Amino acid sequence: MTLSRLSELTADPAASFVLIARDGADTVELLTGEVVDVELLADIPLSIDGIPREIFTMVPYRQVRERGFVAQDDGAPLRCIVVDEHLHLPTSALLAELPTDAVPLSDGGFDIADDEYAGIVETVIADEIGRGEGANFVIRRDFTAEIEVDDRTAALTWFRALLAHERGAYWTFAVVTPGHIAVGASPEAHVVARGGVVTMNPISGTFRHPAGGATRETLVDFLSSTKETEELFMVVDEELKMMSAVCSDGGRITGPHLKEMSRLTHTEYMLRGRSALDPRDILRETMFAPTVTGSPMQNACAVIRRHEKKPRGYYSGVAALFTPNDAGGHDLDAPILIRTVYLQNGSLSVPVGATLVRHSDPHGEVSETHGKAAGVLGAIGAIDRDSVAEARDDADAPGERLPLADDPVVAELLSSRNARLADFWLNPQGDDLTGPFAGRSAIVVDAEDRFTTMLAHQLRHLGLDVTIRAWSDVDDAELDAADLVVAGPGPGDPRDVESSRITRLREVVSRRVDAGSPLLAVCLSHQILSDRLGIALTPLAAPHQGLQKSVPVFGEDASIGFYNTFTARVTPGTTSTGTVEVSADPESGDVYALRGERFASVQGHLESILSRDGIRTLERLVSHALA
Repeated sequence: MTLSRLSELTADPAASFVLIARDGADTVELLTGEVVDVELLADIPLSIDGIPREIFTMVPYRQVRERGFVAQDDGAPLRCIVVDEHLHLPTSALLAELPTDAVPLSDGGFDIADDEYAGIVETVIADEIGRGEGANFVIRRDFTAEIEVDDRTAALTWFRALLAHERGAYWTFAVVTPGHIAVGASPEAHVVARGGVVTMNPISGTFRHPAGGATRETLVDFLSSTKETEELFMVVDEELKMMSAVCSDGGRITGPHLKEMSRLTHTEYMLRGRSALDPRDILRETMFAPTVTGSPMQNACAVIRRHEKKPRGYYSGVAALFTPNDAGGHDLDAPILIRTVYLQNGSLSVPVGATLVRHSDPHGEVSETHGKAAGVLGAIGAIDRDSVAEARDDADAPGERLPLADDPVVAELLSSRNARLADFWLNPQGDDLTGPFAGRSAIVVDAEDRFTTMLAHQLRHLGLDVTIRAWSDVDDAELDAADLVVAGPGPGDPRDVESSRITRLREVVSRRVDAGSPLLAVCLSHQILSDRLGIALTPLAAPHQGLQKSVPVFGEDASIGFYNTFTARVTPGTTSTGTVEVSADPESGDVYALRGERFASVQGHLESILSRDGIRTLERLVSHALA
């Protein structure tokens, strides 16, 4: 009966349905229902006539504008299916029913030539990362081709190929709706909310299996890569910003783990926290994964808008399933939309992107997009599968080999990464917020880097009653009423006199210093404070984006994470300027921290997972400012 239902749907050109195979399940879920397009996430109809409903949703990238971020508007619909039928089909029986004939491609190629894409990479590294606009950015291009068979037939053919040949995907899926068909195998659960627990799964680092399959030796080389390791740390930092915005306990990280798939292996962490928010609000606050956008998120959207040739459609958005639960609310399961093929009127599109960081090689990033596109096309059988790269066992070796994640050398190399990270985010944080500054209030001024959510979470653990306010919204009366003002980090050049954001931060910093009111200035705001004190600002020779350093902070060495392109700089050996104490690099003169009458500042991000001594140093600086 259930398989015949799928046959009925596939024979009806007007029918809409979704197929989902979840990792580890032996059935495929079939969802059918009415298609409803809505404007906003808040409009997703979780209840109709007072009755909770199950809703499947495709969230396009343009929806990020709900967070106040920029995006090209291509009109891709926020598409909902109000589920009236949810069946479970045996996977083995379904494989026998789905089409198997190959779907040939014609006129295949990238919409942006290799040399042009390499040029975009160079520009982003020099003009965006090099000017302090952020730590990393994902710029995508599309592999496109034509097919001669019906779009629905192609989608079901490729869905079958993924079921048969792909492994390790979080969701393998096919979405068939009028004008929009998608089929893919997403490795990543972007955000899940069940029973008041929110989980995010940052994945970064892509190891393409060599001929003969992955081995301990080849995987160790990948895991030892500084670039791949730092990319993952930066992604975890970015997703912890989101977790701190939606979870009362900020979020705890566990891992790292290996995500082993047929042709690729990734590294990943898991983040978990508690939240009482509506799942639509959770989804809004976590749009979208930094693995396919960049960080800081708001500026990443602006960089994407400047450098990508066309709108993103659903690429880097999410598929979301809202399911009624016993508590009267809805659980949320939302994988990221990558490794996905889109079909429309006989045309195929496979969007792929490369993560650009300060030490990216443009031609290496070109190669990465080729590898990702080939991985998708090979997985669906649109091009020859690399059966050699899929091999996982040495035919000459006796017995069955353990998964690489269980190899003692690999496991030790993975676990050793956490020695670099802050215990604050690795350990349970508890609910006791009666810290040393209990009874005091603080306003954190957000300068377009949501590191402020993590910073606010840490300040609450120190006992402060914290409110986050955007730089454009906070007024002087609020600033004057707060026991402590924390002027936050943000992207950009602190010397930019044309920026209204920089101008407002200058006003915030000056107002507190002039009044002798407690102030803590972080990163960009530290640079602005330095400039006000007459300390020169200069760009670094190489940006410190996602860099961990042990630096002197007023008599103590502290391991801190840095995300800066500019620095305040004094003559090496300087320990004070006027009445202000200076902690600076003894050789370069780069200023790491300042202390004056009722103010303190720090160049690094004490809230970052890279700041092993972050919470300790934060307490010291706040204590000085409030003294």
